[in-house]
Amino acid sequence: MDYIFIDKKDGIEKVGIVEDDRLVEFYVDFENENKLAGNIYRGRIVNVLPGMEAAFVDIGEGKNAYLYVKNALPKGVKYSRGEISINDVVKNGQEVIVQVIKEPSENKGPKVTTHITLPGRYIVLTPYSNMINISKKILSVEEVERLKEIGYRIQVEDIGMIFRTSSEGIDEELVYEEYTRLIEIYKRIERERNFLPCPKLIYREMDLSNKLIRDCFGKRVEKVLVNNKEKYNSILDFTDMISPYLKDRLVYDKDFDMRYDQNIMKGLKSALDRKVYLKSGGYIVIDETEALTAIDVNTGKFIGNKDLEDTVVTTNLEACEEIARQIRLRDIGGIIIIDFIDMKNDDDVVLVMNRLDECLKLDRNRANVIGITKLGLVEITRKKIRNSLSRNFAKECPYCNGKGKILDSFIDKMSIF
Repeated sequence: MDYIFIDKKDGIEKVGIVEDDRLVEFYVDFENENKLAGNIYRGRIVNVLPGMEAAFVDIGEGKNAYLYVKNALPKGVKYSRGEISINDVVKNGQEVIVQVIKEPSENKGPKVTTHITLPGRYIVLTPYSNMINISKKILSVEEVERLKEIGYRIQVEDIGMIFRTSSEGIDEELVYEEYTRLIEIYKRIERERNFLPCPKLIYREMDLSNKLIRDCFGKRVEKVLVNNKEKYNSILDFTDMISPYLKDRLVYDKDFDMRYDQNIMKGLKSALDRKVYLKSGGYIVIDETEALTAIDVNTGKFIGNKDLEDTVVTTNLEACEEIARQIRLRDIGGIIIIDFIDMKNDDDVVLVMNRLDECLKLDRNRANVIGITKLGLVEITRKKIRNSLSRNFAKECPYCNGKGKILDSFIDKMSIF
């Protein structure tokens, strides 16, 4: 069963997606916590750093935001490293309109861009591009051509768009209505360029639950379960605006509590554990570091039925599904390295890689498989927007300082350090 749940109590909103009775996405929103991703600000350049090809922007939200030269270029200018300096694009004291594309972390401020995008249910408005692009998840050639034709017919002022997966089979009238509405929002944002004060928030991205419903509430989702009446009414109004036909699948249940749902809690526990067990008895180990995330696959207790190669391939294939789910559930971004169990047969390697790619396609934030290194490690990149689940819910151990190990008592008594 596929459904979305929204558990809101005491100012804390817990939102998740369950597919085939397994938790695959989970987020927590605190009322007093300011989420920045997607917000648009009128900010001021406070420091231009040619050596970093970037500038820092004061957006009025604590740490200054980071603006990379590629994300600061005017519309129509192509980036070529080494040919364009950040000094040629922005100056100290200059006021700019920027959008947050990555949440701040403990050590870094938010990452921003001047290339504004506005997501809707069926399309993403891309004012800094005139291209009509189609989601790669839409596989039908005829549907891709149909959507492109719609895009070119409704396009105005050279403002491009990306057709999302949910646009498949949708009527042109609905796309046009959304395109027009998003353009009105964009023009309202542009009018803010010449108005004080600065820094200033000029567009706030919708809250977590509404964003999830906008992006995920489709044909596969059987229901949206809400336990807060006020939130239910708010989502009812929002659903009525974006997709009235979905209203019948919105369910209010004041007694729902995710803590008493075994499948949800089991999934959440696995997302916070270092070791995750597979059905066969094998397991994967996930270690998040500052630079990258390393995932190791092991056979564990699984001894197989045929021979060693069959055992290895079976474990690797099973691990593909769990790895894809854990990446999505933990919201791991950046560089991901997977150490599958070594396979001798090239056909088995292709089989496992195809399975991994197939499982990763279910992720809204699509991970890209770069390839296999000379050491046999699989490289993946995934866009980093928010801090991962573990970084939000786990604190550094005061005894080992994040190492995961403590000094032997013998070493400690020698007072080496």
